Amino acid sequence: MPDPSPTPRQAPPTVGRAPRVVEIQLDRKSPVPLYFQISEPIAEAILSGELPVGTRLEDELSMAKRLAVSRPTARQALQRLVDRGLLTRRRGVGTLVSPTRVHRPMELTSLHSDLESAGHKVSTEVLEHDEHPADAAEAASLEVTEGTQIVRLSRLRTADGEPIAVLTNLIPADICPSRQALATGGLYDLLRAEQVIPTTARQTIGARPATAAEARALGEKRGAALLTATRTTYDASGRVIEYGSHVYRASRYSFTTTLFST
Repeated sequence: MPDPSPTPRQAPPTVGRAPRVVEIQLDRKSPVPLYFQISEPIAEAILSGELPVGTRLEDELSMAKRLAVSRPTARQALQRLVDRGLLTRRRGVGTLVSPTRVHRPMELTSLHSDLESAGHKVSTEVLEHDEHPADAAEAASLEVTEGTQIVRLSRLRTADGEPIAVLTNLIPADICPSRQALATGGLYDLLRAEQVIPTTARQTIGARPATAAEARALGEKRGAALLTATRTTYDASGRVIEYGSHVYRASRYSFTTTLFST
């Protein structure tokens, strides 16, 4: 199961600079498609850090002429890298190396811990920390009696200065960490420090367009694709210790899981 991607290096502004060219050797007798032979060396240069974030690459017309391939072949090679999240095309600017995506293993861990262990610089803004009696829907999510004191949390998580996710949680008030603690630590780590141990969870992954508020918080356009995750987490006694409803930037984030045959 791969670790999250390394911290992206920031490149200096590319305006006015000549586009970078990656040396590519094509084997025209190989059964491997030409577009794949073009895209893979560029991907390797990006992932190795040889091409830092923000680097401008040659356009498809220049690439096609230099490599003596058709323009559709060059376009397909670049589009493959765009689809993988490695390149971004901007009108009037060109084709740029994208900020590195965060790849998160699907384990019972906090996003904060996963990012820190992968070497990312993590920060958290606590948007909401509201203690109140649970309404019917909230009580059902936490499997408690209506009117039980709970806390509704909302946090904006960033990695290397890039907004990654808006995390919304419901937690029983008697075990909820303070607003100050949540601004500097991961929820599961804070719970474990108080001997509240996340043991099992039920999670659903989905996708939907961003609302206007989510788009503003995450630096995306309204309607941009978001990954969603809803999770109900239990301790060893079977008590629900948190219900999470989280949204992640699909352009910067993905989940990774390992599958086993049975």
